[in-house]
Amino acid sequence: MADESHELTLYVQSKRAIATFYRAPGSVSAETTGTSPRGAPVTSGEDATRGEEGVLFLSDDQARCVALAEETASRRGYHIKVVDIEKAGRVERLIAEHLRGVQTFPVLISPKGSRLEGADQFTDERLAELMPSELKSVRAFTYLKVHGGDLDRIRALLETLGEVKELHFLTGDWDILVVLDFPAPAASKRRVLDFVTERIRGIPEVLDTSTVVPEFSVTKFPIA
Repeated sequence: MADESHELTLYVQSKRAIATFYRAPGSVSAETTGTSPRGAPVTSGEDATRGEEGVLFLSDDQARCVALAEETASRRGYHIKVVDIEKAGRVERLIAEHLRGVQTFPVLISPKGSRLEGADQFTDERLAELMPSELKSVRAFTYLKVHGGDLDRIRALLETLGEVKELHFLTGDWDILVVLDFPAPAASKRRVLDFVTERIRGIPEVLDTSTVVPEFSVTKFPIA
């Protein structure tokens, strides 16, 4: 059974196009329940029997949003349910439940009620906010106290270390905050601390360190 806390609903609004081409009777099945971003036309059972009544299709901008949302969901362990509000018999109920005041489609709604409205809102950053994900690696944070010296040289040395992902230069008791990242499951607290004591403290200008290794981490930033 799907985890409802990891299921989002993406509402799209298809357009109707007149189909003047020949369509053999019975060539399209009864009402389609899914929505294809760029594939087969989305039709109702009634439309399927009328060659010139028209077919439903998604605009390119909405199709792009569907593809981007599904790609992000796949990477972060979520499921996207795509619903076309033009489906007969569903419009009133959908608007009453979730779509009051909506002016632009598509609309993506999270289990907590947060939503993105309009194609321009569908970015990697906004999608990541709606789908926070557990980190697949071990992230650690090390404070450094350094003794004078050339900060550009210290920065260059730290940047050569593959585990160093971010550097933040501070004022106060500590001079630098280093963000470290280690692949799981091989990473452990001991491995992190071994790296800090052997590699980072091996830099002559580093006088002291203090490292925090979280027990559990969730990110709202985009991840590969």
